[in-house]
Amino acid sequence: MTLTITKPTTALYTIYIEKQTNVLHIKNSEASFSAEIYLDQGASLQSLKFGNHHIIQNMAPLSYNKTYASSILFPFANRIKDGNYQFEGNTYSVETNVPEENNALHGFVYDKTFDVEKTSVSKDSATVSLVYTEETPPFGFPYAYTVRLKYVFKPNSLSLTLEITNLSDKKFPFTLGWHPYFVSSDLHNSEIVFNSKEKLILDDRKITTGTSQLKDNPSLKIQDKQFDDCWILSTDEVLFKTPNYNLKFNATGHNNFLQIYTPPRKNTIAIEPTTGIPDSFNNKIGLETLSPGDIHAITWQVQLTDN
Repeated sequence: MTLTITKPTTALYTIYIEKQTNVLHIKNSEASFSAEIYLDQGASLQSLKFGNHHIIQNMAPLSYNKTYASSILFPFANRIKDGNYQFEGNTYSVETNVPEENNALHGFVYDKTFDVEKTSVSKDSATVSLVYTEETPPFGFPYAYTVRLKYVFKPNSLSLTLEITNLSDKKFPFTLGWHPYFVSSDLHNSEIVFNSKEKLILDDRKITTGTSQLKDNPSLKIQDKQFDDCWILSTDEVLFKTPNYNLKFNATGHNNFLQIYTPPRKNTIAIEPTTGIPDSFNNKIGLETLSPGDIHAITWQVQLTDN
């Protein structure tokens, strides 16, 4: 693919594709900003640097098909128990890709190749629009759809808009999610602050079995704890506080849940906004439907703030 960018002479951002790897690079040397989007890995954001802060780094030596790093989660975020669900009187089975749990995990677009639809740059921002169309869907989710992503980068912020279009002649169920991992210079002394009154109870297969009530809004001090947990958010705002920087997360929409996961990688944590919970296709919590020809969009925002 040849990508030609026309930009005004005042623009500080550059966008180019590394042809051998099909990686999209976005840079602003004056602001010490850089980002990398892996088009062959679901258009996932594998690197993000704001000034002196490496916010997102490549997860190597951990493999992408184990971490789902920065992947877009559609048509289901998190898990479907045994890969089985019912919708409008029909029973469907999707491939289980977590053998030790016998669950289906994180949908179907995380490993697809996205095309560059449009790019634009200005003095203050860079915008990248990417697209993937599924015309031969799997047996267990027999619906055609288009996924569009719009990344808008600024020196201290990122917004990611995910837009789903139903190309089928029937409505389909869905939840959405984003699976970024963030880096702290000292995760032990970092914390995550958010508003929630309920935490999910998960079984040993990470499937929802109920909820527990919280007395106070969580302020999770990471320390040496290991997380693979989900909360029902009362508001869309989440704050990640590290010794060197703070990140504020916001999301549009009315279904807001938060999954937190600590991988086997030092000083790294997944902070995942989702619109549904584990096994939403069966318990229906956060589950939505999209009618033929309709479009659904959500925007996630990440803002670097002062300590």
